[in-house]
Amino acid sequence: MKTTALRLYGENDLRLETFELPPMGDDEILVKLVCDSLCMSSYKAAAQGAKHKRVPADVAEHPTVVGHEFCGEVVEVGAKWQGRFAPGDRFVIQPAQKGTYDAVGYSYGAMGGDMTYGIIPAAYIEAGNVLPYRGDAFFHGALVEPLSCVTGAAHANYHTRQGDYNHLMDIKEGGKAAALAAVGPMGLAMLDYLIHRDRKPSLLVVTDIDEARLARAEEILPPAEAKAQGVELVYVNTGALEDPAAKLRELSGGDGYDDVFVFAPVPAVIGQGDAILAYDGCLNFFAGPSDTAFSAPFNFYDVHYNATHIAGTSGGNTDDMVESLDLATQGRIDPSILVTHIGGLDSAAEATLNLPHIPGGKKLIYNHISMPLTAIADFAELGKGDPLFAALAEITAKTGGLWSAEAEKYLLEHAKPLEQGS
Repeated sequence: MKTTALRLYGENDLRLETFELPPMGDDEILVKLVCDSLCMSSYKAAAQGAKHKRVPADVAEHPTVVGHEFCGEVVEVGAKWQGRFAPGDRFVIQPAQKGTYDAVGYSYGAMGGDMTYGIIPAAYIEAGNVLPYRGDAFFHGALVEPLSCVTGAAHANYHTRQGDYNHLMDIKEGGKAAALAAVGPMGLAMLDYLIHRDRKPSLLVVTDIDEARLARAEEILPPAEAKAQGVELVYVNTGALEDPAAKLRELSGGDGYDDVFVFAPVPAVIGQGDAILAYDGCLNFFAGPSDTAFSAPFNFYDVHYNATHIAGTSGGNTDDMVESLDLATQGRIDPSILVTHIGGLDSAAEATLNLPHIPGGKKLIYNHISMPLTAIADFAELGKGDPLFAALAEITAKTGGLWSAEAEKYLLEHAKPLEQGS
């Protein structure tokens, strides 16, 4: 069958093309891709082309499909998986495979998030990387992979006991935590997770230097909601402070923070995090720098005498995705707080190549519609001349400007369908 997909040919060379899928094997699954969430990692792959460690060296001759944060439904099941999967089943995928850099969204020509139909490779099914999704909105499923990144980061933090060389994994329960430069989409996901998971801090201090972004974060995740969950949540604009580290330590009661998460690859922010660590405090460098030589000063006196340490993760594992799926399905965390833009598959190439320059949070691509990438905040103005946007503005107004299952359903039923090429 034919599919339309966003294919990578080399550095900054993305092409939306229609082509024939190969025959599906008995150990594979044919799927319909409904929604993909654009990730900065896809931008990096597109910018680097074959230089990227996950992109094949021969990508110019054998293009791959981009997109790895997606949700869809099963169309046809190979003989080997009859009884385990069925047509109509919704699913998400853990894109990272153990023992290899090959990954959906980077390395495969017949499977990726930005396509209408694809074939899930047998290796993914064998490894248990295809996860059932029972939620009512495809975009929730598409956001599970980025949500698993913050889940994994929290689990990767660790603490110690004097004389015991076995690390105590995860954040310190009931401890003090800080999230620096953390009101972007992934920072908000971390805040939502730390506040609503079972193991949580007693104090969570959140910083940024943009007052408007801080105000929006406080509107989405208010301190009153955190207090109801047993967490004291404090937002701080460090751009207005002469000595940010001193103020942050003061807010901790002077002892510093057990867990610090850094969401910007900026040496000064890392320095702040280092300066506010408590004894046995763990700094998690969540931000992924593009510069392979990126470095920042760190206080090794404290490493030696105060047992401070560093953790870092890139993505989450399958268990993290399962946990994120469970929390989202239960309504304990809200993936919609991440989303600021909506578009069709015909907007994915431009959006991916310009992702660092598009403000806001997550950009959702709906693969079977034609629509320019559009900010939710612009729906009302566009609705003055377009009934689709007028209806979407009315729907999203009910949820304070957040995307929703109702908005998704309306979009899929009323938006212009994507035209496939020949």
